[in-house]
Amino acid sequence: MRILAVAQNTFRESVRDKVLYVLLLFAGVVIIGSKAIGWISIGQDIKIIKDLSLAGMSIFGALIAIFVGTSLVYKEIDKKTIYTIIAQPLHRYEFVIGKYLGLLALIFGVILLMSMMSAIYIVILGGEINHWYFIASFLVFMKLLLVTALSVLFSTLSSPILGAIIVFCFYVFGHATGVLIDLPRQFEGSWSKPVLEGLYYVLPNFANFDIRSEVVNGVPVSYSYVTYIIIYGVLYSTFFIYLAILMFQRKDV
Repeated sequence: MRILAVAQNTFRESVRDKVLYVLLLFAGVVIIGSKAIGWISIGQDIKIIKDLSLAGMSIFGALIAIFVGTSLVYKEIDKKTIYTIIAQPLHRYEFVIGKYLGLLALIFGVILLMSMMSAIYIVILGGEINHWYFIASFLVFMKLLLVTALSVLFSTLSSPILGAIIVFCFYVFGHATGVLIDLPRQFEGSWSKPVLEGLYYVLPNFANFDIRSEVVNGVPVSYSYVTYIIIYGVLYSTFFIYLAILMFQRKDV
């Protein structure tokens, strides 16, 4: 119940954040404006709208998770309200988990809203929507599950600006981890090759969550892969939230 109370309060605070509405506005413009880009490719406009809609969910959802998430714990410390909170019968791990779940509830609502809005828009334009479009949207949410966990972790370690920069770099690099394993021949026999390949298996691979091209082009995706990605996201998110709890427990506040 204490975790739920913190989550509810975090959700209400996040809803009032002006950054949220600015990013939602831009996301809406991208989804609606994707029709104009679709005109460039004759007969491919619906595919382009689907592609840009799913990409918009991922990018703007990540920006919400980063900008709101990296200030969750730091804001309480900066405003000194943390002393009132930890004086209550509330464990520090409950505080961190509550903050995380509250922001996740907001992000889930945002992804659901954008999914429904884009699906209705596509149907109005004469396109078809099947269940795989919503599965792709859900995998975007699973990616943001991980991004939010990273944001909460860095919220306990640094200022919001520095934390946002670091998490954003993680987000960008996490979509390009394939370069760590697809190395040119010059790396053969060097000490850097096993190091880089090791990083490939350690760092979260955000590209794994992206089935956008498959869904847009009607390429089948196995349910076993979707299940694997969900487990992958949950495990990585749990690990980062565990680190966030450890960091916050060691913090001198």
